[in-house]
Amino acid sequence: MKRILKEWEGAIMSGISYMIPTVIGGALVVGVPQLIGMCFGYGDLSKFAKTGGFFHLLYQINSVGWIGIGLVNLVIGGYIAYALGDKPALGAGFIGGQLATNNQLGFIGAIAAGLIAGYVARWCRKIKVPEKWNSAIELIVMPLLTVGSVALFVGVVLTPPLAWLNNGLTSWVKFMVEQKTNAILLAAIMGAMIGSDLGGPINKAAWGVGNFFFIEGIYQPCLYTNIAICAIPMGYALMSFIWPKKRFSAELLEMGHNNLIMGTFGITEGAIPFMMKAPQLIIVNVIGGALGSATGAWLGVKSHIPPLGGLPGILTADNILAYLGGILVCALFIAIVAPLVADFTDKDSTPGEESMSDDDIELNIQ
Repeated sequence: MKRILKEWEGAIMSGISYMIPTVIGGALVVGVPQLIGMCFGYGDLSKFAKTGGFFHLLYQINSVGWIGIGLVNLVIGGYIAYALGDKPALGAGFIGGQLATNNQLGFIGAIAAGLIAGYVARWCRKIKVPEKWNSAIELIVMPLLTVGSVALFVGVVLTPPLAWLNNGLTSWVKFMVEQKTNAILLAAIMGAMIGSDLGGPINKAAWGVGNFFFIEGIYQPCLYTNIAICAIPMGYALMSFIWPKKRFSAELLEMGHNNLIMGTFGITEGAIPFMMKAPQLIIVNVIGGALGSATGAWLGVKSHIPPLGGLPGILTADNILAYLGGILVCALFIAIVAPLVADFTDKDSTPGEESMSDDDIELNIQ
């Protein structure tokens, strides 16, 4: 059972990793035209759907972005299936992901479709036939069984319970973000998850959850994760500027400065070198991420258009001060606390112990 769960985890993480460029690309192509329209006083570009000119062009570009966002479940289902069953599972996974969107099964339906398609494709490889029939297995039998299994189980058997589960989960999250106390708790949990393993499975799970609800038009969870994603590397960048240089090795000092760019564009992996130097920093990252996201929720961060990540998220946040406030609290906490609990210098030898250089080595050959 443990092996199966590990395999599921790997497949789902694979699906999420392929989904990331899809949702980011879609959000950017939605957000940039929307922002340009807002600069001219037009918050809704749909009114230009049947007109001509510049704003109709913005509407067309914006619509392409929404198509990209709408493909998220398709991509997840397809690449979960691909991770388990290779190329023969890909088509069935795509179909199952789109089925999840059409039947309002959400990301849960897409994951189920990917798993079913992947395992059926893997099983089909075990079918033994004379060599002359191998092409028939690949071109007819495998597509029939993989797509047929997805149609039967996801399209018929699992649609009622998965639709109920997805609608219930969506309603619960909407309720959470509308109640300030619950929103703060949800934000703290998601921010802590972002800080736990910096781009690892827990981090990606939190990011994925934020973006899955993003598809449903609920943007606050995505904003909560975006705050922590931006603020954690920003904290290490700020640390490298406010503490004396002697507190850092030359390498980590430079990495701290580089985290200014990492944080700006929301790349938490920029903080990994510091955590490798001092693993106890995971606690600092978790607390910092939780504080930052919770502060954003407490101040009422929200957005009415798909939010951008990193500092560009300022442009899409309705409450800019709430977004910046969350980033500032997390970054300041990390910048102040991290050097107090970790040594970022090159001191690897113990007191009284002399380091050995090449000149100290003597070879006697007789």
